[in-house]
Amino acid sequence: MRMTELGRSGLRVSRIAFGTWQLGGDWGSFDDTAVVAAIRRAYDLGINLFDTAQGYGYGTSEEVLGRALRSPLKSDRESVVLATKGGIDPDGERTRDARPAYLRAGVESSLRALDVDYIDLYQVHWPDPQTPAEQTATALQELVDAGKIRHVGVSNYDVDALAAFEAVRPVETLQSPLHLFQREIQDDILPYAHRLGIGVLAYSPLGSGLLTGALNASTRFDPDDWRAKSSAFTGNTFIRNLEIVDSLATFAASRGMTVAQLAVAWVLAQEGVNVAIVGARHARNIEAAAQAAELTLSADDLVEIDKLTAGMTPALGNTPEGPL
Repeated sequence: MRMTELGRSGLRVSRIAFGTWQLGGDWGSFDDTAVVAAIRRAYDLGINLFDTAQGYGYGTSEEVLGRALRSPLKSDRESVVLATKGGIDPDGERTRDARPAYLRAGVESSLRALDVDYIDLYQVHWPDPQTPAEQTATALQELVDAGKIRHVGVSNYDVDALAAFEAVRPVETLQSPLHLFQREIQDDILPYAHRLGIGVLAYSPLGSGLLTGALNASTRFDPDDWRAKSSAFTGNTFIRNLEIVDSLATFAASRGMTVAQLAVAWVLAQEGVNVAIVGARHARNIEAAAQAAELTLSADDLVEIDKLTAGMTPALGNTPEGPL
Protein backbone atom coordinates (compact mmCIF):
# COMPACT_ATOMS: atom_id res chain seq x y z
CA MET A 1 0.00 0.00 0.00
CA ARG A 2 1.38 3.38 -0.98
CA MET A 3 1.82 5.77 1.92
CA THR A 4 1.89 9.55 2.10
CA GLU A 5 2.39 12.35 4.58
CA LEU A 6 -0.96 13.96 5.30
CA GLY A 7 -0.01 17.57 4.79
CA ARG A 8 1.12 19.65 7.74
CA SER A 9 -0.32 17.09 10.17
CA GLY A 10 2.76 14.98 9.58
CA LEU A 11 0.68 11.82 9.88
CA ARG A 12 2.00 8.95 7.76
CA VAL A 13 -1.07 7.36 6.19
CA SER A 14 -2.15 5.05 3.41
CA ARG A 15 -3.32 6.73 0.22
CA ILE A 16 -6.56 4.77 0.54
CA ALA A 17 -8.59 5.36 3.69
CA PHE A 18 -11.45 3.13 4.75
CA GLY A 19 -14.59 5.25 5.05
CA THR A 20 -17.55 4.28 7.23
CA TRP A 21 -20.38 6.61 6.23
CA GLN A 22 -22.21 3.53 4.93
CA LEU A 23 -22.50 2.20 8.50
CA GLY A 24 -24.60 5.03 9.88
CA GLY A 25 -27.98 4.18 8.37
CA ASP A 26 -28.04 6.74 5.54
CA TRP A 27 -27.36 4.02 2.95
CA GLY A 28 -29.87 1.42 4.06
CA SER A 29 -29.14 -1.75 5.99
CA PHE A 30 -25.82 -3.62 6.01
CA ASP A 31 -24.41 -6.97 7.07
CA ASP A 32 -22.48 -6.30 10.28
CA THR A 33 -20.35 -9.43 9.96
CA ALA A 34 -19.36 -8.63 6.38
CA VAL A 35 -18.48 -5.03 7.24
CA VAL A 36 -16.31 -6.03 10.19
CA ALA A 37 -14.51 -8.49 7.89
CA ALA A 38 -14.00 -5.71 5.32
CA ILE A 39 -12.49 -3.37 7.93
CA ARG A 40 -10.12 -6.06 9.14
CA ARG A 41 -9.16 -6.93 5.58
CA ALA A 42 -8.37 -3.28 4.92
CA TYR A 43 -6.00 -3.25 7.89
CA ASP A 44 -4.34 -6.46 6.66
CA LEU A 45 -3.84 -4.85 3.25
CA GLY A 46 -1.85 -2.02 4.80
CA ILE A 47 -4.60 0.56 5.05
CA ASN A 48 -3.96 2.37 8.32
CA LEU A 49 -6.35 5.35 8.02
CA PHE A 50 -9.98 4.83 8.99
CA ASP A 51 -12.48 7.67 8.73
CA THR A 52 -15.77 7.86 10.61
CA ALA A 53 -18.03 10.44 12.28
CA GLN A 54 -20.24 10.92 15.28
CA GLY A 55 -23.01 11.87 12.85
CA TYR A 56 -22.95 8.48 11.14
CA GLY A 57 -25.76 6.93 13.12
CA TYR A 58 -25.05 8.86 16.33
CA GLY A 59 -21.97 6.80 17.05
CA THR A 60 -23.05 3.54 15.41
CA SER A 61 -20.34 3.77 12.76
CA GLU A 62 -17.69 4.61 15.34
CA GLU A 63 -18.73 1.68 17.52
CA VAL A 64 -18.57 -0.80 14.63
CA LEU A 65 -15.17 0.54 13.57
CA GLY A 66 -13.76 0.38 17.08
CA ARG A 67 -15.02 -3.16 17.54
CA ALA A 68 -13.59 -4.31 14.19
CA LEU A 69 -10.16 -2.86 15.01
CA ARG A 70 -10.16 -3.83 18.68
CA SER A 71 -7.10 -6.08 18.42
CA PRO A 72 -4.66 -3.63 16.78
CA LEU A 73 -6.06 -0.70 18.78
CA LYS A 74 -5.18 -2.53 21.98
CA SER A 75 -1.92 -4.18 20.94
CA ASP A 76 -0.42 -1.69 18.45
CA ARG A 77 -2.29 1.62 18.77
CA GLU A 78 0.19 3.56 16.63
CA SER A 79 -0.51 1.27 13.66
CA VAL A 80 -4.03 2.72 13.32
CA VAL A 81 -4.86 6.32 12.44
CA LEU A 82 -8.41 7.05 13.56
CA ALA A 83 -10.13 10.05 12.00
CA THR A 84 -13.57 11.07 13.13
CA LYS A 85 -15.78 14.12 12.80
CA GLY A 86 -18.15 16.13 14.95
CA GLY A 87 -20.24 19.26 14.87
CA ILE A 88 -23.51 18.14 13.31
CA ASP A 89 -26.74 17.17 15.02
CA PRO A 90 -29.28 16.13 12.35
CA ASP A 91 -32.18 15.92 14.80
CA GLY A 92 -31.15 18.77 17.05
CA GLU A 93 -32.13 22.41 17.29
CA ARG A 94 -29.07 23.32 15.23
CA THR A 95 -28.19 20.89 12.44
CA ARG A 96 -24.67 22.29 12.27
CA ASP A 97 -23.26 22.93 15.71
CA ALA A 98 -19.58 23.75 16.13
CA ARG A 99 -19.95 25.51 19.46
CA PRO A 100 -17.24 24.59 21.98
CA ALA A 101 -19.56 22.77 24.37
CA TYR A 102 -21.04 20.60 21.63
CA LEU A 103 -17.62 19.75 20.20
CA ARG A 104 -16.23 18.85 23.62
CA ALA A 105 -19.20 16.58 24.30
CA GLY A 106 -18.81 15.10 20.82
CA VAL A 107 -15.16 14.22 21.40
CA GLU A 108 -16.03 12.44 24.64
CA SER A 109 -18.82 10.54 22.86
CA SER A 110 -16.47 9.49 20.06
CA LEU A 111 -13.80 8.35 22.50
CA ARG A 112 -16.36 6.12 24.22
CA ALA A 113 -17.77 4.72 20.96
CA LEU A 114 -14.33 3.97 19.54
CA ASP A 115 -13.09 2.78 22.95
CA VAL A 116 -9.79 4.64 22.70
CA ASP A 117 -7.90 7.18 24.82
CA TYR A 118 -7.28 9.65 22.03
CA ILE A 119 -8.36 10.43 18.47
CA ASP A 120 -5.63 10.90 15.87
CA LEU A 121 -7.54 13.37 13.69
CA TYR A 122 -10.68 15.24 14.70
CA GLN A 123 -12.52 17.15 12.00
CA VAL A 124 -15.36 19.68 12.06
CA HIS A 125 -17.86 17.84 9.89
CA TRP A 126 -19.58 20.85 8.27
CA PRO A 127 -19.05 24.60 8.65
CA ASP A 128 -21.33 26.21 11.20
CA PRO A 129 -22.07 29.79 10.07
CA GLN A 130 -23.60 30.64 13.46
CA THR A 131 -20.43 29.93 15.44
CA PRO A 132 -17.35 32.17 15.05
CA ALA A 133 -14.31 30.29 13.77
CA GLU A 134 -12.32 31.60 16.74
CA GLN A 135 -14.53 29.73 19.19
CA THR A 136 -14.39 26.47 17.25
CA ALA A 137 -10.65 26.55 16.59
CA THR A 138 -9.83 27.55 20.17
CA ALA A 139 -11.95 24.74 21.61
CA LEU A 140 -10.25 22.16 19.39
CA GLN A 141 -6.80 23.42 20.34
CA GLU A 142 -7.75 23.01 24.00
CA LEU A 143 -8.70 19.41 23.25
CA VAL A 144 -5.31 18.89 21.62
CA ASP A 145 -3.62 20.37 24.70
CA ALA A 146 -5.66 17.99 26.88
CA GLY A 147 -4.48 14.98 24.87
CA LYS A 148 -7.99 14.04 23.74
CA ILE A 149 -7.17 14.60 20.07
CA ARG A 150 -3.84 14.87 18.29
CA HIS A 151 -4.60 16.73 15.07
CA VAL A 152 -7.31 19.09 13.87
CA GLY A 153 -8.99 19.20 10.48
CA VAL A 154 -12.18 20.39 8.83
CA SER A 155 -14.60 18.98 6.29
CA ASN A 156 -16.70 20.60 3.56
CA TYR A 157 -15.16 24.04 4.18
CA ASP A 158 -14.80 26.63 1.41
CA VAL A 159 -11.84 28.98 1.11
CA ASP A 160 -13.38 31.73 3.26
CA ALA A 161 -14.17 29.29 6.06
CA LEU A 162 -10.68 27.79 5.83
CA ALA A 163 -9.08 31.24 6.04
CA ALA A 164 -11.17 32.19 9.09
CA PHE A 165 -10.14 29.01 10.90
CA GLU A 166 -6.53 29.39 9.77
CA ALA A 167 -6.38 32.83 11.36
CA VAL A 168 -6.77 31.20 14.79
CA ARG A 169 -4.85 27.93 14.47
CA PRO A 170 -3.52 25.92 11.51
CA VAL A 171 -5.95 23.79 9.52
CA GLU A 172 -4.03 20.52 9.31
CA THR A 173 -6.38 18.62 7.00
CA LEU A 174 -9.38 19.19 4.77
CA GLN A 175 -11.93 16.58 3.77
CA SER A 176 -13.94 17.41 0.64
CA PRO A 177 -15.96 15.56 -2.00
CA LEU A 178 -14.13 14.88 -5.23
CA HIS A 179 -14.98 12.50 -8.05
CA LEU A 180 -15.39 12.52 -11.82
CA PHE A 181 -18.89 13.95 -11.53
CA GLN A 182 -18.11 16.49 -8.80
CA ARG A 183 -15.02 18.61 -9.29
CA GLU A 184 -15.87 21.95 -7.67
CA ILE A 185 -12.94 21.92 -5.25
CA GLN A 186 -10.49 22.01 -8.16
CA ASP A 187 -11.32 25.65 -8.86
CA ASP A 188 -10.29 27.35 -5.61
CA ILE A 189 -10.35 25.04 -2.59
CA LEU A 190 -7.79 22.47 -3.70
CA PRO A 191 -5.22 25.05 -4.89
CA TYR A 192 -5.63 26.97 -1.62
CA ALA A 193 -5.12 23.85 0.48
CA HIS A 194 -2.15 22.76 -1.61
CA ARG A 195 -0.51 26.18 -1.26
CA LEU A 196 -0.79 26.11 2.53
CA GLY A 197 0.25 22.47 2.89
CA ILE A 198 -3.13 21.33 4.16
CA GLY A 199 -3.56 17.57 3.81
CA VAL A 200 -6.54 16.75 1.59
CA LEU A 201 -8.74 13.71 2.01
CA ALA A 202 -11.12 13.27 -0.91
CA TYR A 203 -14.38 11.58 -0.03
CA SER A 204 -16.91 9.89 -2.35
CA PRO A 205 -14.31 9.10 -5.05
CA LEU A 206 -16.82 6.59 -6.45
CA GLY A 207 -19.55 9.20 -6.76
CA SER A 208 -21.66 7.64 -3.99
CA GLY A 209 -21.85 4.43 -6.04
CA LEU A 210 -22.32 6.04 -9.45
CA LEU A 211 -18.79 5.09 -10.51
CA THR A 212 -18.77 1.54 -9.17
CA GLY A 213 -20.15 0.02 -12.36
CA ALA A 214 -22.78 -1.75 -10.27
CA LEU A 215 -25.71 0.59 -11.02
CA ASN A 216 -27.97 0.66 -14.06
CA ALA A 217 -31.09 2.46 -15.24
CA SER A 218 -33.35 0.05 -13.36
CA THR A 219 -31.55 0.45 -10.03
CA ARG A 220 -33.82 1.48 -7.18
CA PHE A 221 -32.64 2.42 -3.71
CA ASP A 222 -34.07 1.53 -0.32
CA PRO A 223 -36.39 4.23 1.07
CA ASP A 224 -33.92 4.93 3.89
CA ASP A 225 -31.03 5.36 1.42
CA TRP A 226 -30.43 9.10 0.85
CA ARG A 227 -29.86 8.45 -2.87
CA ALA A 228 -33.56 7.60 -3.27
CA LYS A 229 -34.25 11.32 -2.82
CA SER A 230 -31.29 12.70 -4.76
CA SER A 231 -31.70 14.23 -8.22
CA ALA A 232 -28.39 12.66 -9.27
CA PHE A 233 -29.80 9.14 -8.84
CA THR A 234 -33.22 9.55 -10.41
CA GLY A 235 -34.70 10.39 -13.78
CA ASN A 236 -32.89 11.43 -16.94
CA THR A 237 -29.86 12.82 -15.10
CA PHE A 238 -29.15 9.39 -13.66
CA ILE A 239 -29.56 7.68 -17.03
CA ARG A 240 -27.32 10.16 -18.89
CA ASN A 241 -24.55 9.88 -16.35
CA LEU A 242 -24.75 6.08 -16.39
CA GLU A 243 -24.11 6.21 -20.13
CA ILE A 244 -20.92 8.13 -19.42
CA VAL A 245 -19.98 5.56 -16.78
CA ASP A 246 -20.37 2.86 -19.42
CA SER A 247 -17.93 4.74 -21.67
CA LEU A 248 -15.51 5.10 -18.80
CA ALA A 249 -15.80 1.38 -18.07
CA THR A 250 -14.84 0.55 -21.66
CA PHE A 251 -11.84 2.88 -21.43
CA ALA A 252 -10.86 1.44 -18.06
CA ALA A 253 -11.00 -2.10 -19.42
CA SER A 254 -8.61 -1.10 -22.19
CA ARG A 255 -6.17 -0.08 -19.44
CA GLY A 256 -6.63 -3.30 -17.47
CA MET A 257 -8.72 -1.88 -14.66
CA THR A 258 -12.34 -1.57 -13.56
CA VAL A 259 -14.24 1.69 -13.77
CA ALA A 260 -14.17 1.92 -9.98
CA GLN A 261 -10.39 1.58 -9.94
CA LEU A 262 -10.15 4.18 -12.69
CA ALA A 263 -12.27 6.57 -10.62
CA VAL A 264 -10.11 6.16 -7.52
CA ALA A 265 -6.88 6.42 -9.50
CA TRP A 266 -8.17 9.65 -11.11
CA VAL A 267 -8.82 11.20 -7.70
CA LEU A 268 -5.36 10.24 -6.45
CA ALA A 269 -3.83 11.74 -9.61
CA GLN A 270 -5.15 15.23 -8.80
CA GLU A 271 -2.48 17.60 -7.53
CA GLY A 272 -2.88 18.30 -3.84
CA VAL A 273 -4.92 15.20 -3.02
CA ASN A 274 -3.26 12.99 -0.43
CA VAL A 275 -5.91 10.37 0.29
CA ALA A 276 -9.04 8.89 -1.30
CA ILE A 277 -11.62 7.71 1.24
CA VAL A 278 -13.39 4.58 0.01
CA GLY A 279 -16.35 3.00 1.76
CA ALA A 280 -16.92 -0.75 1.50
CA ARG A 281 -19.40 -3.26 2.86
CA HIS A 282 -17.50 -6.31 1.64
CA ALA A 283 -13.83 -7.29 1.70
CA ARG A 284 -13.69 -7.72 -2.08
CA ASN A 285 -14.58 -4.05 -2.58
CA ILE A 286 -11.80 -2.70 -0.42
CA GLU A 287 -9.36 -5.15 -2.02
CA ALA A 288 -10.15 -3.68 -5.44
CA ALA A 289 -9.84 -0.12 -4.11
CA ALA A 290 -6.48 -0.90 -2.54
CA GLN A 291 -5.21 -2.02 -5.94
CA ALA A 292 -6.21 1.36 -7.38
CA ALA A 293 -3.61 3.05 -5.18
CA GLU A 294 -0.94 1.27 -7.20
CA LEU A 295 -2.27 2.39 -10.60
CA THR A 296 -0.86 5.29 -12.58
CA LEU A 297 -2.78 7.28 -15.17
CA SER A 298 -0.75 8.97 -17.89
CA ALA A 299 -1.29 12.55 -19.02
CA ASP A 300 -2.96 11.19 -22.14
CA ASP A 301 -5.25 9.03 -20.00
CA LEU A 302 -6.34 12.06 -18.00
CA VAL A 303 -7.08 14.01 -21.18
CA GLU A 304 -9.19 11.15 -22.54
CA ILE A 305 -11.08 10.86 -19.25
CA ASP A 306 -11.91 14.56 -19.42
CA LYS A 307 -13.26 14.08 -22.94
CA LEU A 308 -15.42 11.13 -21.89
CA THR A 309 -16.93 13.07 -18.99
CA ALA A 310 -17.39 16.37 -20.81
CA GLY A 311 -21.16 15.90 -21.11
CA MET A 312 -21.76 14.84 -17.52
CA THR A 313 -24.21 16.47 -15.13
CA PRO A 314 -22.58 17.19 -11.75
CA ALA A 315 -23.68 14.65 -9.16
CA LEU A 316 -23.68 16.35 -5.80
CA GLY A 317 -24.01 14.52 -2.54
CA ASN A 318 -25.75 14.66 0.79
CA THR A 319 -25.71 17.46 3.36
CA PRO A 320 -26.92 17.64 6.97
CA GLU A 321 -30.04 19.27 5.58
CA GLY A 322 -30.69 16.50 3.04
CA PRO A 323 -29.62 15.22 -0.40
CA LEU A 324 -28.89 17.51 -3.34
